[in-house]
Amino acid sequence: MSWLTELSIWFIPFLIGGILVYGTIKKVPTYETFVEGAKEGFGMSIAIIPYLVGMMVAISVFRASGALDFIMSAFSPVFHLIGVPGEVVPLALLRPVSGTGALALMSDLIATHGPDSFIGRLAATMQGSTDTTFYILTVYFGAVGVKKMGDALKVGLLADLVGIVASIVIITILFHGV
Repeated sequence: MSWLTELSIWFIPFLIGGILVYGTIKKVPTYETFVEGAKEGFGMSIAIIPYLVGMMVAISVFRASGALDFIMSAFSPVFHLIGVPGEVVPLALLRPVSGTGALALMSDLIATHGPDSFIGRLAATMQGSTDTTFYILTVYFGAVGVKKMGDALKVGLLADLVGIVASIVIITILFHGV
């Protein structure tokens, strides 16, 4: 086993132990504090359920209406012109909307093309470089009562775009030798 593997095995237990020792030194009731945090987390979980259900229904309606397929077909020629395989276009468009849907697409791409293919590597990098912006805004912002989320939406979508472009550029350079 390499030292990095050994380090990764022991990192979390040492981190948790360090937090407990630090809390004890600072005279913080660590167990009681943990229980209070767990109660708060459970309450937050219950609070986000309506927002989560609403988001899931909206995504289902969006996909079932054919709007997603229409948008994907509109963007495919643009991606093809810049050398991006059309197979990853649905992933790039779906990732900001649905993490589960994007994960399913990525898994299918990897199963079809292989994990070491250009498409597999691009899909995996794209999945890791972007986030579920609409899900975050709907569920988490809604749960804590944030009403004005226009700027967060713009920044989130810009970050997703940067992640998509960076994925394409980096994977193309690394694996196509451009």
